Amino acid sequence: METIQVVLDSQLLQAADRAARRGKLNRSALIRNALREHLKRLQTRELEARDRKGYQNSSPDDHELAAWESEAEWPLE
Repeated sequence: METIQVVLDSQLLQAADRAARRGKLNRSALIRNALREHLKRLQTRELEARDRKGYQNSSPDDHELAAWESEAEWPLE
């Protein structure tokens, strides 16, 4: 592991320390976990944006959609 220096305002530092105590973690573990989760969310957003763009760029024709119509399960009304 590498050691880094991070500058936090006092309120954020106090909140992080409280969260670390509640989670029975040290400050470094809390920050590592938070950064991992944040990076996962960023990756998910990027993948969703890529997929959204791909779907927007291709419009399925009616024939393609009709093939799936028989597979759909529609709720009873």
